[in-house]
Amino acid sequence: MTDRFAFAARDNAAADKPVENKPRWAETIAVFSKNKGAVIGFAFLLLMIILAIAGPMVSGYTYDGIELSRQNLPPRIQGIERLGIFNGTLGDRNMYEAKGYGGSYFWFGTDKLGRDLFTRFCCGVRISLIIGAISALLNMIIGVAFGLVSGYYGGKPDLLMQRFIEVLNGIPTLVIVSLLVIVLKPGMMSIIITMGLAQWTGTARLVRANTLRLKETEHVLASKTLGTSTVKILFREIFPNLLSSVIVIAMMSVPGAIFMEAFLSFVGLGIPNPEASLGSLINDGYQSMLLYPFQMTIPAVFFALLMLALNIIGDGLRDALDPTQRQI
Repeated sequence: MTDRFAFAARDNAAADKPVENKPRWAETIAVFSKNKGAVIGFAFLLLMIILAIAGPMVSGYTYDGIELSRQNLPPRIQGIERLGIFNGTLGDRNMYEAKGYGGSYFWFGTDKLGRDLFTRFCCGVRISLIIGAISALLNMIIGVAFGLVSGYYGGKPDLLMQRFIEVLNGIPTLVIVSLLVIVLKPGMMSIIITMGLAQWTGTARLVRANTLRLKETEHVLASKTLGTSTVKILFREIFPNLLSSVIVIAMMSVPGAIFMEAFLSFVGLGIPNPEASLGSLINDGYQSMLLYPFQMTIPAVFFALLMLALNIIGDGLRDALDPTQRQI
């Protein structure tokens, strides 16, 4: 009788090993690292950040150093010039030798005022990234606060707050941004404030929708029963469950803010001279595109790649932080 209850041989004992319980952040990094496109985009973003910080230090030039004798020099890079590219020639003429700068190198060339375009490009990337990051932070702060209050209290406060958002959404963002920039005067700070005030409605709606769902969950109802204050319920019980979605939407708003700043700079409402952003560099190069195409092509290509990288990173973060969205 005992033999009938003998343990069967288990060849697949390895399959019964307990699964390692990874922290949430470790699992997020593991999922993100499997997305090759997001990893490449993140590497490109790091490269842009390094250029923005260290680029002006290694170039040897300043972003506002005017020297008319070296204006409109084409790109010239050490070593690569031997391959027949980036050798300082325009047509069949070596512009560096012709203007007496045979021993000089300007990696991205110079503009119509003789300023080093590589240094101005690095400073432009820095300004564009700062505007995008701080605008996204303001977007997150305003949108989260507005959405939490609207969704948690409901009723008439929610009705009035949502009608206010609908009125704002009825006005084109470009009109709001342009008017605010004109009133505040063009500059980095005014653009940051403008972006933060104009692009938070999407975040507010997302946070409100999730707050309406979460405020009826058991742990929130238990906190209410125990007499926990409203502020603690909002930021200890509800907000942590919204954090992943908020991070994703904030990341996705960064390229939008950078693109809007580039557009404002392109129409003359952006960063004033002698400072530069990617948009102002493209605008300056556009004016002489037929004669010196490198002045517009280089910042335009990097601008497009930066937009692509930021959007791919946003998609990768969405997949890593919100598993329910991975198949969408």
